[in-house]
Amino acid sequence: ADAKPTPETPEETTTTTTTTTTKPEGGGEEEVKEEESQATFEPVVNLEQVEVKSGEEDEEVVFTKRAKLFVFGETLLNKGTGKKTWNERGVGDVRILRHKEHQRLRLLMRQDKTMKVILNQAVDPRIKLEPNVGSDRSWVWNAYDYADGELLQSTFALRLADSDIANSFRDQFMACQKDMQGLLDGEDKPDADGKAGEAAEALANLTTKDEAKAE
Repeated sequence: ADAKPTPETPEETTTTTTTTTTKPEGGGEEEVKEEESQATFEPVVNLEQVEVKSGEEDEEVVFTKRAKLFVFGETLLNKGTGKKTWNERGVGDVRILRHKEHQRLRLLMRQDKTMKVILNQAVDPRIKLEPNVGSDRSWVWNAYDYADGELLQSTFALRLADSDIANSFRDQFMACQKDMQGLLDGEDKPDADGKAGEAAEALANLTTKDEAKAE
């Protein structure tokens, strides 16, 4: 029976590098030079570089240390049941920031890698840091927070590397509370040009753009 012809392979879209040899009558082998592909590829879509602002450009860092943040509340599994537990919110640098113009102070923390805002609250003079039971490097407090885009009151716990760093955080936080109290006391005085009212409004509307949610 006649042998069936071998089907031809389709032509490849890219040039492959091959080496062929011929055997002349003299018995030696002659090598043919390799040919390299000269194909070029253009990107399908050209992306323009876009500057993304964090909302922190007008602030200076007063304090920064590595920490782990916990929040006391319901989880997704027991939401609506009223059962609350301590849940880890994230790890990152906890920072106290001071606005360069109106001098307001806030507490800000972003999750590592994703840079998602997990803590964003004013340094309220009414906040009282309490030592966490059984730990000399953790503080617990209750405050209004704006990390999720709406103002919510929650209980937080912040765990730092050691007791010395924890104490330095407490001391700096309390010093900033005194500064905030002085600013707020000044706003309560009569203000003919209305600047105090503008400053109070700026504090109430203090927000941070989340880079992870940037368009």
